[in-house]
Amino acid sequence: MAAAGLPPLPRTAWLEIDIDALSANLAALRRLAGAEVPVRPVVKADAYGHGAIPVALALEAAGADGFCVAAFDEAMDLREGGLRGPILVLYPVPAAFADEAARLDIAVAAGEGRGLAETVRVAADIDPARPLGIELEVETGLGRGGFAVAELVSAARLVADSPGVVLVGLWTHLQAAEDPAITGAQVSAFDAAVDGLAAAGIALPARHVAASAALMTDGIMAYDGVRPGLAVYGLVPDELGEAAVSGAVAAGLRPVMSLYARPVRVADLPAGTGVSYGPTFRTARPSRIATLPLGYGDGWSRGLSNRATAIVRGQRVPLVGNVAMDAVMADVTDVQGPPVDCSDEFVLLGSSGDERITAAELAQQRTTISWEVVTGMSRRLPRVYHAAAGPVGLRTLTERRG
Repeated sequence: MAAAGLPPLPRTAWLEIDIDALSANLAALRRLAGAEVPVRPVVKADAYGHGAIPVALALEAAGADGFCVAAFDEAMDLREGGLRGPILVLYPVPAAFADEAARLDIAVAAGEGRGLAETVRVAADIDPARPLGIELEVETGLGRGGFAVAELVSAARLVADSPGVVLVGLWTHLQAAEDPAITGAQVSAFDAAVDGLAAAGIALPARHVAASAALMTDGIMAYDGVRPGLAVYGLVPDELGEAAVSGAVAAGLRPVMSLYARPVRVADLPAGTGVSYGPTFRTARPSRIATLPLGYGDGWSRGLSNRATAIVRGQRVPLVGNVAMDAVMADVTDVQGPPVDCSDEFVLLGSSGDERITAAELAQQRTTISWEVVTGMSRRLPRVYHAAAGPVGLRTLTERRG
């Protein structure tokens, strides 16, 4: 860290974010989509826990064509962090922010008539040279948001005929990209919506449908752009199965996030000792127990209690006892070589030697999905950004470098 001009870490648990893997993943997704198809990575929820500003800046440098977020303050944060490319907010933005969105060149989504009408009304005084970009979401079967196909022409005409706004996009979101029947019905509905606009004489904006799962299936549905999320970070949507994992590896996708810790205490405990709150685990023999300084306050879920493992010196060891807010314990009794001590590095997500712990494995252990595993990593975990040459950036609760 010091050699890179970075300060020491404030704690001995941290995330490492592989910038080279991030860039390689973008290139792989561009190959899947087609070289001429714009790729707009989704960097909502702090870039799925990876750190929105450093991730977005790295992706922009690697050639990303724009970005998608879920909330307007996420978009503002990216602009304040130096991002220059197009940004789309995928969820409705309060009309009071229309002027600021236009000033910052942030496009907003609309999927409901009253909200769209209010935004158009407020935007009427916006400088016509820098209008507010609006993208209309189409409800094709997800059941979550968007204009019904029958409502779309009137919504698009309202935008097209109003000052201060411009229609820049039309999109929908797939419910189950792995299911050809469901996806086929949604795509047909979306195409009908597009045809309806054309028949009404409304200029067609950019259209986009595919997120990560669609890019990893046979029917990519590139249209005028794609908006991958999970795959940007080298992860495969859980519902796609092992074949998709193999395909992702073949395509060149690599996990971007790893989680490490060094113990703050290693102690030899007698048989029958309770470990952590509860206790739900007692040593069945004299045991060497390492305390790792992270817990559910950092996003290491309590649901992993007595289920997960870590890797130390290339060997898997069980994590024992209930996960606390700030600590989890590892049973290192059987680790080969000299006794484990506080200088040893543990891998909780990532690889060491021939062993690898994946987000999908952690998700299965706590009965959730990979998205929740990575986005749940809290901001108090330091994030160290790495490239081939070593550390290039750092984000902690108190500072951001690089």
